[in-house]
Amino acid sequence: MSNRETLIRGKDLTKVFGYGNGKTTAVDAVNFSFHKGEIVSIVGESGSGKTTLAKMVMGLLKESGGTVEYKGAPRRLKSHADRKRYWKDIQAIFQDPFSSFNLFYRVEKLLMDCIKLQGAKLSKEEQERKMKEACSFVNLKFEELHNKYPFELSGGQMQRLMIARIFMLHPKVLIADEPTSMVDACSRSTILDMLLKLRDENDMTIIFITHDVGLAYYVSDTIYIMEKGKIVETGPAEDIILNPQHSYTRQLINDVPKIHSTWDLGS
Repeated sequence: MSNRETLIRGKDLTKVFGYGNGKTTAVDAVNFSFHKGEIVSIVGESGSGKTTLAKMVMGLLKESGGTVEYKGAPRRLKSHADRKRYWKDIQAIFQDPFSSFNLFYRVEKLLMDCIKLQGAKLSKEEQERKMKEACSFVNLKFEELHNKYPFELSGGQMQRLMIARIFMLHPKVLIADEPTSMVDACSRSTILDMLLKLRDENDMTIIFITHDVGLAYYVSDTIYIMEKGKIVETGPAEDIILNPQHSYTRQLINDVPKIHSTWDLGS
């Protein structure tokens, strides 16, 4: 990936919560580089700091120390216009899709907001065509959903709707925080296929935040292993999983015996 454009770079990125004796360092002087079109997984157990790191990259949490660079320059998030510009390029899908939507907005409005965010002046027919196209991409029927509220949809439908929004927005970077943990195995596979298809079509960078070593191995170009707020190991997915150097990485792999034995048999 070194020959590809670096989109986001973190330098000594740190996040501290609380004060005095109650102080907790959730992210501890972390460094990373995410490249255009790359699929990255940040892997760690609950409490490792990976979601906090994702929220900092997204610009939802202010860093306590260090810097984030976007396209080779320090990221600017001071004004509303700065944040809007940044979030046009960088979007997220979170573990609980219901927390990501305003439950009092119908599906049509949720999709219409994507069109407004892009600032395009479209006719009513063009707007409807775009919304139908996005729903079709994720195997949903706009005609059946447009008048419904999020709470009337299943978890799988909600996750698909989130991906439909990504399809409409064409971000340069997608942060996917445990995007398949609340759906069944069949939906999980479908959602991953949709995300990878989006990457292929838009040369989009995808950053998976996950505890699932198996998922990281199968989808990623690069893996970052995170423990207690620190990146303890990073490299190409195959190197990290098949030849782990850090004891914590080995522990994560050993905790998935089925996958581990499959790899052993295949090697």
